[in-house]
Amino acid sequence: MKATAVHFVAPRRVELRTVELPALQDNQVLLRTRYSGISAGTEMLAYRGEIDDDVALDMTLDALGGTFSYPFRYGYSCMARVERSNSELAEGSLVFAFHPHQDLFVADTSELILLPGIDPRRGTLFPLVETALQITLDAAKVRNERIVVFGLGVVGLLTTLLLERAGATVICAEPRQWRRDVAASLGLTAVATDEVRAAVEAATNKEGVRLAIDVSGNPDVLELGLELLGHEGVVLVASWFGSKNVSLPLGREFHRRRLSIKSTQVSTIPQHLSGTWTLERRREAAAQEAAASLMHELPLASVATHEFAFSDAAGAFAAIDRAEEGLMHAALRYD
Repeated sequence: MKATAVHFVAPRRVELRTVELPALQDNQVLLRTRYSGISAGTEMLAYRGEIDDDVALDMTLDALGGTFSYPFRYGYSCMARVERSNSELAEGSLVFAFHPHQDLFVADTSELILLPGIDPRRGTLFPLVETALQITLDAAKVRNERIVVFGLGVVGLLTTLLLERAGATVICAEPRQWRRDVAASLGLTAVATDEVRAAVEAATNKEGVRLAIDVSGNPDVLELGLELLGHEGVVLVASWFGSKNVSLPLGREFHRRRLSIKSTQVSTIPQHLSGTWTLERRREAAAQEAAASLMHELPLASVATHEFAFSDAAGAFAAIDRAEEGLMHAALRYD
């Protein structure tokens, strides 16, 4: 059988190409995609050619083999319906799969996730919920803490909502007014990035915050994050900057105040959490968060904002790349 998949063929250029499908084996299903979500983070770095071509596409997902060397397939957020089953999973079931943008594909049932009660468009947000959950796990104890979150894309919004649910008070910093308006509509406190220093000083009596979280994708934010920290504060970096160089002042204040810079990443569980958390447990928890947060608490019109026909994949990536106003999350629709 043949399928059609998005291929990244050069910086800022994607094409639809035909791929061969493997024969269906035991405990596998043939899936027809309904929607696939586009990541505004890693995936846009890949689209722009801002990841070294010898870097592995993913170390943990079987569907993402190879490296970021053109041409390659990418994407990891498909909601699909079971068209043919060689397993106990019933035909017609709607499932989530970590798979590149492709209209038809074969997957092991062990790799699929059920998201009960979530429609297929909203289900494409699941990896972003899981990422936000991992960030909050890495943030550790946050009750009664003041925290700064840089960047109000979908992950920034979800992270802030989870942090506030856990008892934190969050100041969000975002340069775009329309994104701050979205945050305000969700009851969040958001200021322009150039106003966040004054907001933190007023909220902490100039003592600084224990934690600043970067989900902005902007390397320049890290310096400001360090400046906002109190003694022994931490900047938690969720952004992946790809091949961009980051320059930081690590002199007097960084040294004397014992500041730290730490990464947070969704592909693995950090060692200090390995006794209580596994990828499977986090994925199950993220699915529960998706069902609760995405379906019942978030006004999803503010998050799942744009759909593009699968045939117009090039237009979808271009719209995200130019930071089209009002575009929070885009997905490809497979009619």
